Amino acid sequence: MKFAVAVYRTTAQFPRHELYGLSNQLRRAAVSIPSNIAEDKGHRTDREFGNYLLHLRGSLLEVQTQMMIAKELQYIDGEEAQRILASSDAIGRSLNSLINSLREKAA
Repeated sequence: MKFAVAVYRTTAQFPRHELYGLSNQLRRAAVSIPSNIAEDKGHRTDREFGNYLLHLRGSLLEVQTQMMIAKELQYIDGEEAQRILASSDAIGRSLNSLINSLREKAA
């Protein structure tokens, strides 16, 4: 959830004309990660949950790509982009660990 909040704060600095473009897309992808983890943990088996986490990893990669685009467009500085990307890398490692743990448990 902290990652989603950081993305919201970062995108608040984007130009106003990006309100319904890149800013909105980044926010939706970032919020979908913790929201869908919470929702799907309550509705699925561990095996299904593990498979669904793979899709969430895709949302994380979407955020990473869009942050790099924002940096290239100079909507954010390199330091801010690196901070968000480092955080997303850490989340990606955690997701991978959780996916592997669920797979091992199912085996």
